[in-house]
Amino acid sequence: MDQVLNPYTPNAGATPELVVGRDELLREFETLLRRLARGRTDQSMIVTGLRGVGKTVLLGEFRQIADDFKWKVLELEASKHDDNHFRQTLYSKLRASLFQVSPRARWGERARNAAQVLQSFSLTVDPTTGAPTLSLDVEPAEGLADHGDLTLDLTDVLVAIGEAAADHGTGLVLLFDEVQFLSRLQLEAIIQAIHKTVQRKLPVTFVGAGLPQIAELTGDAKSYAERLFKFPRIGSLDEEDAARALAEPALAEGARFERDALERAFRLTEGYPYFIQELGYQVWMVADDQVITLGDVEDAKDAYEAKLDESFFRVRLDRATQLQIAYMRAMAELGPESQKAADVAAVMGRESTQLAPTRSELIAMGLLYTPSHGYAGFTVPHFDRFMLRAVPALEVPKLQKRRPKKKG
Repeated sequence: MDQVLNPYTPNAGATPELVVGRDELLREFETLLRRLARGRTDQSMIVTGLRGVGKTVLLGEFRQIADDFKWKVLELEASKHDDNHFRQTLYSKLRASLFQVSPRARWGERARNAAQVLQSFSLTVDPTTGAPTLSLDVEPAEGLADHGDLTLDLTDVLVAIGEAAADHGTGLVLLFDEVQFLSRLQLEAIIQAIHKTVQRKLPVTFVGAGLPQIAELTGDAKSYAERLFKFPRIGSLDEEDAARALAEPALAEGARFERDALERAFRLTEGYPYFIQELGYQVWMVADDQVITLGDVEDAKDAYEAKLDESFFRVRLDRATQLQIAYMRAMAELGPESQKAADVAAVMGRESTQLAPTRSELIAMGLLYTPSHGYAGFTVPHFDRFMLRAVPALEVPKLQKRRPKKKG
């Protein structure tokens, strides 16, 4: 049996603490570290899935495994920053990783070389936007990580740190969340740097997590990405695992779910781990007996939806413009499945070409993804239901006419 989340913890309604059905990925990660530690190569991993399926939690499990293996971990949540800011952030994280690999007092030749390469990396940050203030107190390496090209510079740094890690019998794991927010250049730099460490058989690997479009984005960035990475996709739980995720923690507290209550809970949540946790918490709050019934689940339904609306859905809707909201409302009217751009435009009384920029904006914001050419779906489960509740009627704002460009 895989691990079961506990819906009754004090922080219920936040990220699920444990995720069901992910044991195979955890075993694959252990195998990856073992192979790298023996100087063998293996594919890195980017886990994809919709919001609320537990990708971030899974990264936390990977971190624990890396800690158990005495490997060092660099964690980063990607965001939409320019390449210079990204370089600054990486420098700070890599500097800390180097000190974890080898404290300054124990630096050997390769650790000192890594420090010099990293110092060169810091000097290529644009000083007008704020160069790193944390110096390594070493002379920068000449000809390494000083190209002014993020891809070449990051490759030099990861190779140098990988060599230092190998000398100290450890390794480095880069754990990146929200990978879809990396720019193409940033993603390309990571892919090429990891590719070089693989070629050198160094103990460095990358594990990312993000939305389903990542496989396509990495392929666009580097054609060999499909050989370098595995792209496992995690989704909702099946009915049996969802039932156990609710029933087993309840039993531990001296209560039990009736079968029809579990069946109703599955229909409401469709097995999404975050939703199961939130529903479990709300049911626990309304139940006044040790036997949790179908009636208890029905009584908790309104509070469950209200909590999701205010904490999980609304924060995403609040970032959208009127036209973007109208686009998502039109999608919701067509149903929960991925929708063709032309069909959404027809509901709005427009041509798909007129709405193409709006659709692209929603994809860039992480609210939509493209499972196949011409189609788009919500990245958040049940977002269609929320849109129908939050926006009762479809109102399409007038398109702003573009001003003609001035000649000359």
